[in-house]
Amino acid sequence: MRIKICGITRHEDAERALHLGADAIGCIFFRESARSVSLEQAREISRAVNGLGMLVGLFVNPTKGQVEEALAALPIHCLQFHGAETPEFCAQFNRPYIKAIPMTEETDLSTVDALYRDASGLLLDSVHNGQFGGSGAPFDWDRVVPNLRHRVVLAGGLSPDNVARAVRQVQPSAIDVSSGVESQRGIKDKEKMRAFIVNARQAAQDLAL
Repeated sequence: MRIKICGITRHEDAERALHLGADAIGCIFFRESARSVSLEQAREISRAVNGLGMLVGLFVNPTKGQVEEALAALPIHCLQFHGAETPEFCAQFNRPYIKAIPMTEETDLSTVDALYRDASGLLLDSVHNGQFGGSGAPFDWDRVVPNLRHRVVLAGGLSPDNVARAVRQVQPSAIDVSSGVESQRGIKDKEKMRAFIVNARQAAQDLAL
C-alpha cells in the first residue's frame, strides 16, 4: 500500500514527508485552492524528491496546454485530475494518471471504473458543502466496492487518528492525505505526518497489503 501526502507547498515539507516514509507527494496546480503552487514553487519542491518518491501533479479542469507546460517544467511522475476531465483528455499525455471521484450519493463506482479503465487508480474523495477535496471529512467507507479495492486511492478526512481503521476496513491500494497532517492550511506538521505514516503502515502490515 502506498502513501501520498498532497497539497505540499514547501520544499521542507516534501523532504520530511519522503524521509518519514511517504511514497509520493502532490503539488496542486489549481489557483482556487488554498494549497495551490506556481511552477516555480513546484520546481523547488521537486528537488526534495530526488529519487525518494514520486511527484504527482494535481489539476482541476485544466487546458491541454496547462498540463503540457507543467510536464515540460517539472519531473512529474503521475497526473491527478479532480474535475470533469474525460478519459480521453486524461490519457492523452502518455503519463500515468489518477482520476479523482467525488463520492456523492449518485456515484456508481463500477460504472466509473469501466469509464476510466486506463487510470492507474481511482481516488475516492469526500464532498462537503459543495467542496470536493480538502474538506477534512470522511465519506462512508462502506460504499467502496470490495472488488475494486486494488484500484482505490482512499482520501477524504483521513488523519493519524482514523487512518489505521480506514486501511483495515477499505484495504485500498493507496491512501492520500492533505489537511489531516497540517498545523495550518498548506503547512504540514512533521509529527502528524510521522504518526499518520506509522499508523497506516502498521495497519497495512497487519493485513499484508
